[in-house]
Amino acid sequence: QVQLVESGGGSVQAGGSLRLSCAASGYTFSDYCMGWFRQAPGKEPGGVAGIDSDGGIISADSVKGRVTLSKDGAKNTLYLQMNSLKPEDTAMYYCAVGGRCYGQIVLMDNFFVTWGQGTQVTVSS
Repeated sequence: QVQLVESGGGSVQAGGSLRLSCAASGYTFSDYCMGWFRQAPGKEPGGVAGIDSDGGIISADSVKGRVTLSKDGAKNTLYLQMNSLKPEDTAMYYCAVGGRCYGQIVLMDNFFVTWGQGTQVTVSS
């Protein structure tokens, strides 16, 4: 059974940085898509960044240039480094695993089947 556990969230001031981690168990990193999503209260979930089956990394326009996605196969962990954080980045952040996919699909939450419990990110102005 695949389990994903996020960590690394917290409260920071605008302009600060956080690195989120997603540790996977029961799953070995392969060419399946993995992604980070977020959901703010009262809003629909949205894709933040993901890695597709070719290893291509796609990030949402709202975070482009401010986030770096990476994975450590030895640790079975996916990371999301977020810099220059803004108050509008405040949300619950989730990682997810899907099947094989390419391109912008990594930002589509309805493609992903396994989700972690989330980690809260709060950015104050």
